[in-house]
Amino acid sequence: MKISEITDFLQQYAPLAFQEEYDNAGLIVGNAHTEVTQALITLDCTEDIVNEAIEFNCNLIIAHHPIVFKGLKSFTGKNYVEKVIIKAIKNNIAIYAIHTNLDNVLNGVNGKIAEKLGMKNCKILSPKVGTLHKLITYAPLAYADKIRQALFTTGAGNIGNYSEASFNTNGIGTFKGNNASQAFIGDKNIQHHEDEIKIEVIFEAHNAAKLLSTLRQHHPYQEIAYDIITLNNTHQNVGSGLIGELEQPIDALEFLQYLKNVMEVSIIKHTQLLANKIKTVALCGGSGSFLLKNAIIAGADIFISADFKYHEFFDADNKIIIADIGHYESEKFTQELLLEIITKKFPTFAVRITKNNTNPIKYLA
Repeated sequence: MKISEITDFLQQYAPLAFQEEYDNAGLIVGNAHTEVTQALITLDCTEDIVNEAIEFNCNLIIAHHPIVFKGLKSFTGKNYVEKVIIKAIKNNIAIYAIHTNLDNVLNGVNGKIAEKLGMKNCKILSPKVGTLHKLITYAPLAYADKIRQALFTTGAGNIGNYSEASFNTNGIGTFKGNNASQAFIGDKNIQHHEDEIKIEVIFEAHNAAKLLSTLRQHHPYQEIAYDIITLNNTHQNVGSGLIGELEQPIDALEFLQYLKNVMEVSIIKHTQLLANKIKTVALCGGSGSFLLKNAIIAGADIFISADFKYHEFFDADNKIIIADIGHYESEKFTQELLLEIITKKFPTFAVRITKNNTNPIKYLA
């Protein structure tokens, strides 16, 4: 099996188009066409991780955090980033990062935290805008259903918990082919009227090429009339953070102890505990302070995330509890998530989670 088979699957699960602008997810080091021997999953790619990959004959490292965020102008080994890249290249080890694109899908980083906490009725806290387009095309009556079904196979028509959604309008199309035309119906140089159906479907913008290729394969016309419109609609299953409910309301202090145990953290930094019980929980793995207002507006009782600055804790303003559990701690189960989805798809493929704790922050008890 080639590296590309693994990475293509991961990009179907969490498309690169869903990553944030500042990010650098994808294949960072290596050749996608190389045969993969074994993969090592980690949160961060450090020199120790590359050494572990060498030890266990892994020629693919799958990391959550990209080792490279910005362009490198030299490879002299002057910092840990360059040392890691040099060692990986010397030992023919590929490095793949699946970062904010995995953060931004419903069953990604945040979905795994929600699963650990036993949450239900989960949805994206801050859905993304601009990831959806609409295709409008016109088909002769006899071919409309065939074209619709073909478009659905590309993922078009998927809206939230619904699939195969489309809107269809009957009308009359007109056209006149010239002498060079090879019309499916009608005569050259004579205006033709045809009963047609206008088909409208929403699709994810990054699937445009696949969608148009499918349309051309199944549409009978030589020249296909279509429009693609960019939508400002939010994508219900793509975006930042997550909000859901606990099975039963629980006292705030009791919930914090539960959170501490489930997430296996040694310390939780939190704001003043409020009188109401915890029922609605908002969360964001990694640095999520930018979502605090969203959590308050959504009516969450507590917001779980990491990397809050001192003055940002005041922004809770007795409206919500902030629980900062640490960056590494909030994302470490991402390794478990990646192992699960890869082994489910490739049950005989050799993949392992690192034995190294890559958290750069240490705590003195």
